[in-house]
Amino acid sequence: MKKTLVSALTTALVVGAASTTFAAANPFSDVPADHWAYDAVSQLAADGVIEGYGDTTFRGNQNITRYEMAQMIAKAMAKSDVSAADKALIDKLAAEFSDELNNLGVRVSNLERNADMVKWNGKAEYTYYSHRNKDKNTKTNDDQLLFRLEPSAEVNSHWHVNARLDASTDLSKDNKDDNEKSSLRHGSDSIQDTDVTLKRVWAQGNYDNFQVKLGKFAQIDSDSIFDTSFSGAEVQFGNKVTFTAGAGRQNMDKDSDFTQKFTVGNEKTANYQYAGLGYADGKFVGGVDYHHLNADSFQYVKKDGTEQGAKQANEDNANIWLAKAAYRFDKTNALNGFYANNTSADELDKAWSAQYSYKGAEAENKGTWGAWAAYRYLGQNTDLFSTFDVILAGQKGWEVGANYAPFKNIVATLRYGNGKDLATDNDIENLFGRVEVFF
Repeated sequence: MKKTLVSALTTALVVGAASTTFAAANPFSDVPADHWAYDAVSQLAADGVIEGYGDTTFRGNQNITRYEMAQMIAKAMAKSDVSAADKALIDKLAAEFSDELNNLGVRVSNLERNADMVKWNGKAEYTYYSHRNKDKNTKTNDDQLLFRLEPSAEVNSHWHVNARLDASTDLSKDNKDDNEKSSLRHGSDSIQDTDVTLKRVWAQGNYDNFQVKLGKFAQIDSDSIFDTSFSGAEVQFGNKVTFTAGAGRQNMDKDSDFTQKFTVGNEKTANYQYAGLGYADGKFVGGVDYHHLNADSFQYVKKDGTEQGAKQANEDNANIWLAKAAYRFDKTNALNGFYANNTSADELDKAWSAQYSYKGAEAENKGTWGAWAAYRYLGQNTDLFSTFDVILAGQKGWEVGANYAPFKNIVATLRYGNGKDLATDNDIENLFGRVEVFF
C-alpha cells in the first residue's frame, strides 16, 4: 500500500477530539476514496476523534519511527470519550497497517511488544445528587465516590480482552451501603457497589467488516434505555451500514443497574435478545433496534388515578422497539434523540428524548467546555436501565447542563432537571454534580 496512505492514517490516530472541519465529499484529499480506510477515517473525523491539517490533508510524505507510531496508537487508544464504534475503527486501522509499519523499518523487541500488550485506563469520580418530590415535600441527597479501572490486553492482531472494575463508597458514612436494608442507606434511592465489582469482562475480535464480542459487556442503546451490561455474545457486520445482534442473560435484581421503580417477580435474571440496523455517514448517525426480554412476571407500573399513583400489572415479556438519530451541523452544534416503545406494556410504555448540544468538554484539552438543553419523557416500563441523571425513569421534563475541563484530564459536570412524575403527576426537581479525574 502506498506509503502516503500509511503515514496519513497513522498520523490521523493521534489527533485529539477537538473541532472537526467538514469539507465537501472528501475531507481528506490524500486518502483514496476507493479504499475501506477512507470510510473509517471519514467516520472518525465526523465523530470529532481525528482531524487533518488546515488544508484538509494529512501531508503523509515522510517516514515515521516505531516509537512515534507506538506513541500515536497509544494516545488514540487512551482517549476516554471515544465510542465503542470509533474504538473498533481505530483498532481495525491499526491492525490493517501493522505490516506496512514493519515495511517502514519499525522494529519491536520482545520486551517492548510484551509491554504494549496490556494497557490500563481508569478514573476517580465524585458524584453528588439531590432528588426532590416538591408536592410530597420529600428529598433524597447522596454523595458517592467511585474508582474505576479498565484494562485492555492484546491477544493477537484481531483479538483483545477488555474489562471494567468498579469500587465505590458512601462519603456520608465512609462505608458501604447496605442494599438489603433501605432504612440504613444514606439515600432511599441510592444503590452502590459494596466492594470491588467486575462490571464487565469480554473478548472482542475485529475483522474486515465483522466484529464479535463474548462475555459481559454493554449492549446496543447503552446511551439511552440500556445503560448497563449483560452476559452473552454479540456479532456485528458491515461498515457504513451495520447489522448487530446479541443474545444472553440480563441481571435484573437489586444489585443490578435495573430501574428501581420497575421490578420483576421470582425470577431475577431475564433471557435477552436484541438486534439492530445502524447507519453512519459523515454528519449523520442513526439506527433502529429491537430488544426482547423474558422473565417470570415483569411488574409493569400502571396509573390508578389515586394519590398512591400506581399499581402493578404482571407480564412475562418486554418487547421494545427503538429508533435513534444524531446530526452534527458543524464543530460546535449538534442534535440527537431517540424514541422507544414497549409493546408488552399497557401504560407508561414510551420513552423519548431530544437534545441540543453546544461544543463539549474534552478531557485532554484544558479549558474546553460545553452546554446542552434537552426534553425527556422516560416511561419506566420502557426506560429499563436509564442513563439519565436528572430526568429519571418514570419522569418527564426539561434538563439543562454544562461541563468544563479546568485542567487536563479533569472534567466537571453540572445538570439540573425540572418536571413531573409520570405516575403521580407530582412536581419533581433534581440536581446532579460530578467531577471526573481520568488517568
